[in-house]
Amino acid sequence: MTDQELEKLGDDIVRILKTIFDPEIPVDIYVEVEEKIKTIEMVNNCEVEITFEPTWTQEMMSEEAKLELGML
Repeated sequence: MTDQELEKLGDDIVRILKTIFDPEIPVDIYVEVEEKIKTIEMVNNCEVEITFEPTWTQEMMSEEAKLELGML
């Protein structure tokens, strides 16, 4: 795969992931990722590993995310 193809694939993955929204907040999330990514023509398989460490806290959010959610 060429660098240009890899860049396009990365862009396609981000575009697809941004279509997934948390129903409680207006922010795209990485849920149903495997099924969405598998819809990209160049992807043969996808496996997502979810980790719970370190424990997520609001301090991990970017300033932009906090602003979007009205937390600032």
